[in-house]
Amino acid sequence: MIEDRERKTGKEVLVIMIKALVYLLFVYFYINKPRFYFDYPLVDKLAGAVMVFLGPSLIVSLLRLIIIYWYIRKHRFKSNIKDNFILGINRITSILDTVFLGMAFVSLLDITLKELVFSVSIVAAAVALTFKDYVTNMINGLIIMFSDRLSLGDHIRVGDHEGKILDITLINMILQNEDSDMVIIPNSVVFSSVIVNQSKQNIKKLSVEFDMLLSNGYTPEYLENYLSKVVGDYSANVVEGGLSVKTISINKDVVVFKVMVLLKHYDKVKEREIRRAINTALIRLSATLKKD
Repeated sequence: MIEDRERKTGKEVLVIMIKALVYLLFVYFYINKPRFYFDYPLVDKLAGAVMVFLGPSLIVSLLRLIIIYWYIRKHRFKSNIKDNFILGINRITSILDTVFLGMAFVSLLDITLKELVFSVSIVAAAVALTFKDYVTNMINGLIIMFSDRLSLGDHIRVGDHEGKILDITLINMILQNEDSDMVIIPNSVVFSSVIVNQSKQNIKKLSVEFDMLLSNGYTPEYLENYLSKVVGDYSANVVEGGLSVKTISINKDVVVFKVMVLLKHYDKVKEREIRRAINTALIRLSATLKKD
């Protein structure tokens, strides 16, 4: 809700103000060094490390707030929107804060600038080699976040997995399938896979694959007419004329069919009801044939 966003924004502004006050206090002490700075050199060094972290972190926080505010106003979002761009900005802010924290820690060490650059290069190379998969997932995650092809809330299919995008982290994409199970897929897999985004099509496809004995003689046309009557009770959810039956393969004894139903919008409850109705109808049809 709008009020929730306003409260959250107010909290973020308060945190930034506290950061700014603390930073200004440390700057004042840095310029006008108090007596205990000279008596306790470690305190002076710790204060410098805090400044190394707080200064850049404060700037990044301000830029983040300004960019998100501009983005929301530009697109005229009115609710507590969950958006890929905002998610990506938040992730980048977290990464930069981690980098600033590392710089603050390094500033506590008594090393020269040349030694610092050399040490950072060695550490960066070691991290890149050791956590290669993690870095790849992180880069792919950021690319996905700033892409307009996938968004939070989209219903997609990745390989054998299908569901609604709940979250995109720096490591994984989290889906919720039709059984309400959480499916966690690495970003590298998502980035390198063929993805079907059903939400971008403004329709949802429901498919059921089944087989019938070849001796039954059922044609796709007959099954379409039969199943069209079944989904007739769901006309508010099914696109008119949106049911079709295709022949997948013809084997020695059975024919494999696939029924596809176009839904007007994503509704997990109704989709489950329609799928159950189709499965029940096919089971009854097979049971009737066995009796005959």
